[in-house]
Amino acid sequence: MNNTVYLFGGQADHSDPRQKDKAVVGGKGANLAEMASIGLPVPPGFTITTEECVRYLKEGANFSDDLRENVAKALNHIENAVGKRFGDAGDPLLVSVRSGARVSMPGMMDTVLNLGLNDATVEGLAATSGHARFAWDSYRRFIQMYADVVLGLEHGLFEEALEIAKEDKGFFSDTEMDSEDWQALVGEYKAIVERELGRPFPQDVTEQLWGAIAAVFDSWDSERARVYRRLNAIPGDWGTAVNVQAMVFGNMGDTSATGVAFTRDPSTGERAYYGEWLVNAQGEDVVAGIRTPQYLTRTAREAAGAQAPSMEEAMPDAYAELARVFDLLETHYRDMQDIEFTVQQGKLWMLQTRSGKRTAKAALRMAVDMVGEGLIDEETAILRVDPMALDQLLHPTLDPHAARDVLARGLPASPGAASGAIVLDADTAETRAGRGESVILVRVETSPEDIHGMHAAKGILTARGGMTSHAAVVARGMGRPCVSGASAVSIDLKTRTLRIGHRELTEGDTITLDGASGEVMAGEVPTIEPELAGDFGVLMDWADKHRRMAVRTNAETPADCRTARQFGAEGIGLCRTEHMFFDAGRISAVRAMILADDEAGRRAALARLLPEQRSDFADIFRAMAGLPCTIRLLDPPLHEFMPTRDEDFEGLASDLGVGVDHLKRRAAELHEFNPMLGHRGCRLGITFPEIYEMQARAIFEAACAVTGEGGEPVVPEVMIPLVATRKELAILRALVDRVAGEVFGEQGLTLDYLVGTMIELPRAALMAGEIAEEARFFSFGTNDLTQTALGVSRDDAGRFLGAYVDQGIYARDPFVSLDIDGVGQLVELAAERGRATRADIKLGICGEHGGDPESIAFCEKVGLDYVSASPYRVPIAKLAAAQAALSARRSG
Repeated sequence: MNNTVYLFGGQADHSDPRQKDKAVVGGKGANLAEMASIGLPVPPGFTITTEECVRYLKEGANFSDDLRENVAKALNHIENAVGKRFGDAGDPLLVSVRSGARVSMPGMMDTVLNLGLNDATVEGLAATSGHARFAWDSYRRFIQMYADVVLGLEHGLFEEALEIAKEDKGFFSDTEMDSEDWQALVGEYKAIVERELGRPFPQDVTEQLWGAIAAVFDSWDSERARVYRRLNAIPGDWGTAVNVQAMVFGNMGDTSATGVAFTRDPSTGERAYYGEWLVNAQGEDVVAGIRTPQYLTRTAREAAGAQAPSMEEAMPDAYAELARVFDLLETHYRDMQDIEFTVQQGKLWMLQTRSGKRTAKAALRMAVDMVGEGLIDEETAILRVDPMALDQLLHPTLDPHAARDVLARGLPASPGAASGAIVLDADTAETRAGRGESVILVRVETSPEDIHGMHAAKGILTARGGMTSHAAVVARGMGRPCVSGASAVSIDLKTRTLRIGHRELTEGDTITLDGASGEVMAGEVPTIEPELAGDFGVLMDWADKHRRMAVRTNAETPADCRTARQFGAEGIGLCRTEHMFFDAGRISAVRAMILADDEAGRRAALARLLPEQRSDFADIFRAMAGLPCTIRLLDPPLHEFMPTRDEDFEGLASDLGVGVDHLKRRAAELHEFNPMLGHRGCRLGITFPEIYEMQARAIFEAACAVTGEGGEPVVPEVMIPLVATRKELAILRALVDRVAGEVFGEQGLTLDYLVGTMIELPRAALMAGEIAEEARFFSFGTNDLTQTALGVSRDDAGRFLGAYVDQGIYARDPFVSLDIDGVGQLVELAAERGRATRADIKLGICGEHGGDPESIAFCEKVGLDYVSASPYRVPIAKLAAAQAALSARRSG
């Protein structure tokens, strides 16, 4: 019908491919058309396209004349199919109205059932059905739902009236109400509407229908829909479809019922029917908790020790038909289905089917089992599992049955769950953890100086910062749960207390963090440890077989290396050496080096650090056992190492034998207004080459020592950070080559090694052809490249990027998923120009985007050689890389 409305069921033609295109008619509409086309009992109806939703919202909430005409024709289709007329007082057609986006969005808009009832048609429904109680019950349900969903009235107003009516009668449950009771309540409900809105409940059924259609369209732009889209990376311009369908009734007595079911257990993946049903009920009764649902199968009922009969026992014929439909749908869609059904006076009707949501554990089991059953192949299994869902399997999670006292919510910055005593600084965290205590580090925001405390803590909570703040990035790398940007948290370091809302907590009080939901809870909540079962290994083996890109890890400790290798990492893509200098034994030497007045002073401090660095690199090389290791030379803004407290200045002055005032003057001289764009990266190496000389010597001495121990030879990859010009890299590459020659001469051993750079500045991307003359590899540092390309501070972006995503300025947070249109062009340009100069240049990505599936798909398109992710994201990156490779091959 002019491509705005599509029919399904009855005698509708289901041959138009748009009718089964989820982008056009939504997932619900496409599946209703598909079920009808394969002969399943689907009540007839029609779907208004997602395109109409987008047009309606753009054009100021107006319906086109074409749409109104086509909806009228579509209603006539339903009327002819069921033999009833919409608004007919004698034998009325009633319809349901549901939303249906191309992907499932639970809770976006509630369904409206029984639309078409009014004071006249309710009498006709009572007469034709022979059930007056059913008719008036349906009418009161409709008024309550319509008033809530369409008219915007508080649901509780009607619930309160219902409870009062039951109390007056001495009833416990809704089923005790008779037709007169429901009729009286309908009068009360209509009075509530008129009192609250100043106008009566609409009696015109056409007005009712268009009000419901408008509510569906408007729901796409509701606050909860925008939040859901932002959390699940759903574009705002997709829109939602509207499904209008003839009503079938599960509340017409003891031969009628309604239920929700899955063809497999969505929690475990077991191949067993799973679901709930209710006799003499409508659909919302099952999920609303108004009545306790019954079990679908006898086996499930017996296992639970329940007394109420299962559907298999109470309605064996309808259940047998339902079981046949289960098997047919799973075979047809080749996936576990989430099904809604109604039995009306013994006849089964299918209201919905869709691929069901499932836990990560269930998703793995289903994928592997279905390959074994011959239902799908390996490639389909790989493509079916959401890579990000693997986070559920890699970290502890909260016991779903445990009570939670939620204090605040922040951003779910790093997955996992942990309980511990509140500590308010890194030193205290390290001290108390050293005594065997579990601690949660709580800070306004973290800095590299907090690294030792973050490592010691079981979890991290910050009052400020976004999903890619320092706390978030480091916590993900360490595998620590983190909640960032919890603005309700206020810290008072003087009293060692924090206030969360109206609650005051003291350092030492126990809290629990859920890094998957962003919740902060009082006390200790039990957790469940992850289980990396056999299905996980099977899927990872399949992913390894089908992916093209290598997957490395971002790691700078042997423990992180071992974790990453356990998850299948194929090398180190980023070792951030600045993270090695923050523990108490080294920070003083680093500060002495920074604050030294001359080169001799700096070299003296660096001599103290050389053996420590050599030991660091040797441990890493041993842990990686011959795999490639990219080591980034020092790249901190210098202010991150500077003393801030008087006692730190006094201790350092004593170590160096100089005055405190002298050190403070020297620190003031080094102050920078914007340190992130200041004296850092290769600029340190250019102005203070002795720093990079020390690090290069430590790398090559460690590589020679570990190679000399036997096993695979070490191939270090030395990365020069923050390069903007070929000349910078040429100077520093010559420095590295000189030191390598010196060490090899001293050790009597020559090793292969690479010198390359991190592309993290727009100028470097533009000049990549020239820079490649000096670089054997490029590693794209997309965190800083995003900052410098967008002119946005990663740590401050959380304050406003949510609004940008909501308004469609960015489809996703560009620090979480790569800004492909902008930053992506710089990556692609640099890759092309780098290869044009050096055909065998190695290309990788080492920013946090290396663990994001959408960004990984872009890396596959560009043809990068590897991605690098934090240790606990290695499995996610491997699966995403396999999916990207398969999708690329399938699309040609």
